[in-house]
Amino acid sequence: MERWSGLTADEMQVLETTFWSSGGSRHGVAERLGFSKSKANGLIAGLVEQGLLAEAGLQRSSGGRRAENLQLNDALGVLIGIDIGATSLDIAVLGPDLRPLAQHTEATDVRQGPGVVLARVRVLMRELLARCGHGAKQVMGIGIGVPGPVNFQIGQLVNPPLMPAWDGFSIRDALREDYTAPVFVDNDVNLMALGELWRLKRSLQNFLVIKVGTGIGCGIVVHGEVYRGAAGSAGDVGHICVDQEGPRCHCGNVGCVEVMAAGPAITRMAVQAAEAGESEMLAERLRTQGRLDAVDVGHAGRAGDAAANGIIQRAGNLLGQMLASVVNFFNPSHVFIGGGITHIGPLFLAAVRQSVYQRSLALSTRHLEIQYTPLGPQAGLIGAGALAMQETLKVRGIAP
Repeated sequence: MERWSGLTADEMQVLETTFWSSGGSRHGVAERLGFSKSKANGLIAGLVEQGLLAEAGLQRSSGGRRAENLQLNDALGVLIGIDIGATSLDIAVLGPDLRPLAQHTEATDVRQGPGVVLARVRVLMRELLARCGHGAKQVMGIGIGVPGPVNFQIGQLVNPPLMPAWDGFSIRDALREDYTAPVFVDNDVNLMALGELWRLKRSLQNFLVIKVGTGIGCGIVVHGEVYRGAAGSAGDVGHICVDQEGPRCHCGNVGCVEVMAAGPAITRMAVQAAEAGESEMLAERLRTQGRLDAVDVGHAGRAGDAAANGIIQRAGNLLGQMLASVVNFFNPSHVFIGGGITHIGPLFLAAVRQSVYQRSLALSTRHLEIQYTPLGPQAGLIGAGALAMQETLKVRGIAP
C-alpha cells in the first residue's frame, strides 16, 4: 500500500496515537507524544495533506479557539475483524476508527477443523466487503481471534485443547491467497482485552478480562499493553483447580474451574436438575426444546426458580474462587467479565463479586471493580480490529 511507504517513525507515532485516542486534538497528540506544538502541528498538517489523517468536527470549547477532532482518514481503507469462538463465528468489516461497516454472526463448530471453518470465513469476508462497496485491495489489515493459546509471532495455535485439529496450522497462509494485507492472530480473550483497552483510550493500565463461554480464559493488560507471556499462553486460567475431588477436565486434570463453571458445566447441572425433578421450569424447557443451555438457566433464575438460581450461584462462586487467587496475585483495578455467560444476568455477577471479595486480600479489593464487559458481544470483534490496526501501523513503511 503505497500511501504508507516512506513515513518517518515520528509520523507513524502520530498515526498510532491518533488511533488510540480517536477524536483527540492536535494539542492532545503533542502532549501524549511529548512533542512541541510546532513539531506536532507540522507532522499533522503533512499527514492530513497525504490523506492519512482527517480533521472532523470541532470539540467543545474550553475557552479560546475550539480544537479540531483528529482521526484516521476513512480513505486509508478498511480492516477485517474475525472472532472465531468454539461454537460461533463473528466477522466484521470496520473503518479505521473501528466503526462496523458490515457484520455477520453465525453458529459454527471449530472441531470441524481449519479447512471447513476458514473456507466459510473466506466466503463471508468477500460477501461483507462487497456489501459495503470494498474489495480485497482496500483491506489494510486482518485481525483474528481464536479460542486457544497462540504463538503470536508466527500466528499459529499451540496445542489448543478445544480445537486440536488446528495445532500448528497457519491461518495466515490460508488467507494470504486472497489478501495482500497482513494477518494477525491472537487468543480470543486477548482481543477482548485489547477491545476494552481501545474503548478506554488506554485510560486504565492494569486490568483483566475474563471470558466465560465453552471455556474460561483471561486477557491480561499490564501497563497499558496486552501481556501474552513467554509462550503465548498467559491467562489460561480455566485450568486452575477449584476442587481436588472434582470431575475430570478434557485437559486431563481434575476439578478445573472450566469443567465446573463454564457454559457446558452450567448446562450439565441444569439437565441434572430437570431430570431429578428439582426444577419444573427447566424440565419443561428440556421437554419443549429437547436441550438446555446457560441462557435457559438465566431465564429460569430470573423467574424465581430456586434450582436455577442455585446453579448460577454455584458457577459464580467457583469462578470467584479462581479469580480471588488471580486478583491477589495481580492486583488489577478492574475485572471485566464477557462471553456467553453475560446472558445469564446479574445474579451470576453478584455471586462472582461476593466470592472474590470474601476470599481476596482487603488491599487487593479495596478499589477493585468487577463488571460485565461494556463492549458486550462486540468486544472480540472490536479487539480484532484494534489488533489489525495496531500491528499494521507497526509493520507498514516506517522509514529507517
